[in-house]
Amino acid sequence: MSEEVKKDKKFEGKPKAERKVAPRREEEGFDKKLVCVRRVTKVVKGGRTLRFSALVVVGDGKNGVGIGIGKSAEVPSAIDKATATARKNINKIRIVEGTIPHEIIGKFGSTKVLMLPAKPGTGVIAGGAARAVLELAGIKDIVTKIHGSTNKINCVKATMNGLVALKTREEIAARRGKAPQEI
Repeated sequence: MSEEVKKDKKFEGKPKAERKVAPRREEEGFDKKLVCVRRVTKVVKGGRTLRFSALVVVGDGKNGVGIGIGKSAEVPSAIDKATATARKNINKIRIVEGTIPHEIIGKFGSTKVLMLPAKPGTGVIAGGAARAVLELAGIKDIVTKIHGSTNKINCVKATMNGLVALKTREEIAARRGKAPQEI
């Protein structure tokens, strides 16, 4: 009995071994949202190989947003790969007073995402996949409608294509050689 007590006392004063945990990237100011995880299989000579595909959206809430897709044999590593890809592909979005400067249609594959600017207080009216991109970009008021395929990957890419193609009044005026008030 005394030996057991000694063993217990031996471990009482020492702190538990600290696990090495990857640092959270919150210092950089990015939030991430996991849009979907899919199980994908490839048929090979020996049978089927099982892998996972993850779609992640990363944004700073101040007009920077990126998307990434990662594949791996395990879900956590697929998410990590997708997050790393999304961080590399961050685009600046033009936002005017919490909404987009003009209406636009984003296209990818057979998916079309119609995005309309909205008055303050409207909120983000969008489907699940498009909502993730818009919220992480920092857009507060917008109305969207998805036409065609509702595949989550296509919806996210179509939304990104539309947001990247946005131009502000000042940019259009500069291209035309006019004053912003004339447009």
